[in-house]
Amino acid sequence: MNIKIKEKTVALIDALKATCQSYGMGNDGNEYKIITQVFLYKFLNDKFGYEVKKINPKLAAAEKWDVEYMNLSEDDRLDMFDEMSPDIPRLKPEHLISFLWNQQAKGDFDIIFDNTMIDIADLNSAIFSTQTTQNTKIPLFEKLTQYVTDEAQRAPFARALVDKLVNFSFEEAFSEHYDFFAAIFEYLIKDYNTAGGGKYAEYYTPHAIATIMARLLVGDSSDLHSIECYDPSAGTGTLLMALGHQIGEDRCTIFSQDISQRSNKMLKLNLILNGLVSSLDHAVQGDTLTSPYHKSDDGQQLRQFDFVVSNPPFKMDFSDTREKIAAMPARFWAGVPSIPKKKKESMAIYTCFIQHVVNSLKKNGKGAIVVPTGFLTAKSSVEGKVLKKLVEDHIVYGAISMPSNVFANTGTNVSVLFFDNSRTAEKVVLIDASKMGEEYKDGNNQKRRLRDFEIDQIVETFLNKESVEDFSVAVTYDEIIAKKYSLSAGQYFDVKIEYVELSQDEFIEKMQAYQTKLQEYFDEESKLQEEIMGQLKKVKYE
Repeated sequence: MNIKIKEKTVALIDALKATCQSYGMGNDGNEYKIITQVFLYKFLNDKFGYEVKKINPKLAAAEKWDVEYMNLSEDDRLDMFDEMSPDIPRLKPEHLISFLWNQQAKGDFDIIFDNTMIDIADLNSAIFSTQTTQNTKIPLFEKLTQYVTDEAQRAPFARALVDKLVNFSFEEAFSEHYDFFAAIFEYLIKDYNTAGGGKYAEYYTPHAIATIMARLLVGDSSDLHSIECYDPSAGTGTLLMALGHQIGEDRCTIFSQDISQRSNKMLKLNLILNGLVSSLDHAVQGDTLTSPYHKSDDGQQLRQFDFVVSNPPFKMDFSDTREKIAAMPARFWAGVPSIPKKKKESMAIYTCFIQHVVNSLKKNGKGAIVVPTGFLTAKSSVEGKVLKKLVEDHIVYGAISMPSNVFANTGTNVSVLFFDNSRTAEKVVLIDASKMGEEYKDGNNQKRRLRDFEIDQIVETFLNKESVEDFSVAVTYDEIIAKKYSLSAGQYFDVKIEYVELSQDEFIEKMQAYQTKLQEYFDEESKLQEEIMGQLKKVKYE
C-alpha cells in the first residue's frame, strides 16, 4: 500500500471538516451527515470507475475514463450494468464527480448537487438502502445543502465540497478493503463517536478490542462458509467489520440492529467501504430489546446466528420501555432491572443485552460481549442472576479484563465475556490484561491502547488456556462456583509469600528496627494529641 494514498485520504477528511467549519457547521449536529455522505460519494464514484474499466477495455485505455464513459451510448452503458456485480453502484454520466465539477458555474449548483445525490440513491435503492423495524427504507443519500442556514451560501458550499474530491482516486485502496479502511473509518468518525448524541451513548469500540474478539471467536479456521454474524447494538459496526474480516467478507453475511439514526448512517458507510454491500439489507434501525427485527422463518422466534458480538450501552434510563421488555420473560430469563427512585439513568441495560446475545446463538454458536468489569463479581439483582446462569449452564468460557481508559468516552473499566452455546468447555479462561497497554493523549483525554504484541499475547494465552503468573488462569466451573461465581482472574491468582533465610543476629536487628519505627510513630501520635489538647484549652479559655 502506497503511504501517499492514506495521507491523501486523511487530508481529504480534514479538508471536508474544514469546509464545514468555514460555512458555520463545525461541531454542528449535522456535520457528520455531510462528512460521511460526501466521503461515501467520492468512494462510490471511484469504485464505479474501477469496476467499469475492468469490463470495458476502451475505458481502461482512455486517458480520462469518465470522459470516455460520457461518450458511450445508453445501450452500451446498460450492457455494462448487466455485467456488473449487484454490489457495485450504478452511476449515470451526470452522477460523476467530473460532471458536477463542470456544472459549478451554474447559480443553482446547490440544487444540482442535492438532486445528484438523491438520483444516485433512487437508482441504487434496491441494494444500497437500509431499513427500520417499521420497514421504512432509509436511502443511501439525502439532501445536504439544506443544513446551511444562509440560502445564499448553499451553492458556494456545494462547490467547495466538490472542489475537495477531484485531487486523487481511491483505486489503489480497493484491493485492501479492511486493512486500509478500518483505520480510515476510525479517523473519519473520531469527532462524532461521542456520548453526546442522545441518551443511547454511541461508544466506538477500539480496534484492538474488536480484533481480539474476532480472533478468539473465529480462530484461524479456513473451512467456513455461509456464516451468519449478528450485532444487536451495532453502533458504527466496528465489531462486525473485524468479525467479517476474520471470517472472510465473501464467506459471511452481516446482520445488525441499533436504535441510533447516526449509527445507522455510519454503519452503512462501514459496510460499503469493507465490501459487505450485500449485508446492507440486514442493517436495521430500531430498538432491539422491544422490537427485535431479525426473526426465524416462522416470524415468531429470534433468529439465531453462528457468531454474535455486542458492545451495548451499560447503564441508561429505559423506564419508558421497561414494562414492555419485562413482559417477555422467555427472552429475559434473569429479569429486567428495576427503575431506581433517584438515578433512573443507572438502570443496567447491558444485562438485557447479555440475555439477548445468549438467546441469539445457534446451538453451536459463539458470542462475545463487552461488559463493565464490575459484572464479573456481581452477587445480587439481575446482574447476579445472569452471571449465575452463564456459569451454571457452562455458556461462558472466558473473560478478559481490559486496561482502563481504552474507550474514548467512558472511564468505566470494561471486560469481554466469551460464550459458547455448545457448552462443551471444561475450563474457563480468565485473563487480567488491565496492566497492559500504553498511555497516549487524545485531545484532553488520557487514554490507553493495546499494542500489537500485547494483542498477540492475549490471544495466544486464551487459545492455549495457559496459566501465567498474575496474568491468566484456566479454572473449572466448580472452582468458579466455589468462588461465588466470580469471573475475575485476580481472585484465582496464588498469594505469594516471600521466605528469606535470616541468621539470629539479622533477625534481632530487623526486630529492633521495627521496634524503633513503631516508637517513632507512637511519639509522633502523642505529640499530635498534645497539640490538639492545647488548642482546645486555648479555645475554651478564650
